[in-house]
Amino acid sequence: MTSHLPTLGILGGGQLAQMLALAALPLGVRTVVLEPDPQAPARLCAEHLRAPSTDPAALDRLAACDAVTLEFENVPVEALARLEGRVPVRPGGAILARSRHRAREKEALSAAGAGVAPFVPVETGADLPGALERVGGRGLLKTSELGYDGKGQARVNSEAEVCAAWDALGRVPCVLEGLVPFEREVSLGVARTPAGEVAFGPLVENTHRQGILRTSVFPARVPPGTEARARDLARRVAEGWGLEGLLTLEFFQVPGGDLLVNEVAPRVHNSGHLTQDGGGVSQFEAQVRAVLGWPLTDWAPLHPCAMVNVVGTPDGREPDWAGIDALSGTRRHLYHKASRVGRKLGHVNLVAPDVETLRARLEELERLVP
Repeated sequence: MTSHLPTLGILGGGQLAQMLALAALPLGVRTVVLEPDPQAPARLCAEHLRAPSTDPAALDRLAACDAVTLEFENVPVEALARLEGRVPVRPGGAILARSRHRAREKEALSAAGAGVAPFVPVETGADLPGALERVGGRGLLKTSELGYDGKGQARVNSEAEVCAAWDALGRVPCVLEGLVPFEREVSLGVARTPAGEVAFGPLVENTHRQGILRTSVFPARVPPGTEARARDLARRVAEGWGLEGLLTLEFFQVPGGDLLVNEVAPRVHNSGHLTQDGGGVSQFEAQVRAVLGWPLTDWAPLHPCAMVNVVGTPDGREPDWAGIDALSGTRRHLYHKASRVGRKLGHVNLVAPDVETLRARLEELERLVP
């Protein structure tokens, strides 16, 4: 170890930044987060620059770090411009420009050799006639930017519904995606250093509720060869896009075992939180290492594990914490955020000695989390 204590800047100060900062600290890495929210979760474990993302003085402080990473995609271009050439930003602006815009993302995925669901970009009303037929007759109309956790999208089954949905979404640029039959949703993270070293996270099986991730489970129940295929696709994207840092690919596993990329997040991902307690390196340490150019290792858990999200409910119900703590193998991770309907407030990880025990305990855990 050198006497220099590296400092990592993070654009954003939410729960992902909080967990990145907590993973960095044991490595001897200090973190600085830029986040306007005075109640930012990461303020509890990092230097908190309470300022807009475009604040010149705050960006100058980030520029003094060894490297800068991010916890959200929609970084203002002005912020990136002020940092450019002064400090490495990983992942960089080219990847963010793709991943923050659904149509550009799908085009770039196809160029890298990854399969995607049929899609049609919708920039103006003139793009609507016949679009649904071109994607198979049923689809999802999604805003090209700013959609997450089921927001900014609508299911459509007729041309009239497409037009109504486009009106409801504000007539902003969208992408119309065809609905594809799939057996399960899975995800996998990939990290790459500036020197080109690549490492992978686990293939995780995900279930959603009302557009929000509910559970993630490792190992995923997939046909033989699926994980190798996911790694191959992730490597193609990472190398084809010139990744420096970490990104997560979400897949549809279709009948027969093939994979279609649904979305890409240029950062750690909710579905990878179970790596915190599975016995190996976490996704958060992997991102810190990749961004700083340190040696990487795959970060698949050493034991079967799962995660259940804690989300704000309409009636403000709390999870049964006493029951959760009494369930063998659980560990809670709270974000110190005020409760709001649909807001992610924390998650509970679960580790078990074998898959059968994990599945049984996961059913019990889900009963304890509303």
